[in-house]
Amino acid sequence: MDQALDSAYVVGAIALMGAVTWVLRALPFFAARWLQDHPVVARVRAFLPTAIMALLLAHAMMGAHGQHPQWPWAELVCVCVVMALQWWLRHALLSIFVGTGLYVVWINPGWWF
Repeated sequence: MDQALDSAYVVGAIALMGAVTWVLRALPFFAARWLQDHPVVARVRAFLPTAIMALLLAHAMMGAHGQHPQWPWAELVCVCVVMALQWWLRHALLSIFVGTGLYVVWINPGWWF
């Protein structure tokens, strides 16, 4: 009987966790029409992409520290190239591909020629 109680508890806990997870993930879709016009959501929508890119950039720059002897010049130059291309062409995918390609070629000097 003790084992049955433990099994029921585990199944109930898993079901409750699944229900809470489903509700939390579905809530934005159900509440989207009310949230779209809210001023806080509008501000976050305008601010969040830039903040995410800044955090990714900071993480990449700090994460590369000490992995290769040229640090930080390869990262700094490639970031500047991406920023200049984005400012000039306004094509994010092209800017990212060129910057990433330049970075890969820069830190792996022996494999591409």
